[in-house]
Amino acid sequence: MGYILFSLSFAFLVLATAAYFTRHHWLHRLPIPEPLYTRLPTSFRDDIEAGLSSSAFDLSANIEAGDSRQGLDDRAKREVQAIMKQRGVGFDEARRIFMQDRFKKNGIGPDGRPRDPKFVSFS
Repeated sequence: MGYILFSLSFAFLVLATAAYFTRHHWLHRLPIPEPLYTRLPTSFRDDIEAGLSSSAFDLSANIEAGDSRQGLDDRAKREVQAIMKQRGVGFDEARRIFMQDRFKKNGIGPDGRPRDPKFVSFS
């Protein structure tokens, strides 16, 4: 009985060691879920490093000016990053989608005018 337990333990140790050293060959095939929590950037420099900046939405001026604020809005960052990851789009497109969804939730049309039937505009 002792030999069987020793043999099984030794075989498990050998297989575990082989699996560890060859993990770069098979690890990418495992269905590993995305992490439930990702740390949000906490400064403008971190926002730029996280890809939350572009030529149309440039944060480098904030860094050069020594802006001491905490960076962009956390809720908006989280939603924009989720859109970027889910739809595979860049920052500008994700920001446009986020703003259109936000306008729709607040009763504003895609052209920027309120959808309220009582709205009167003099122009």
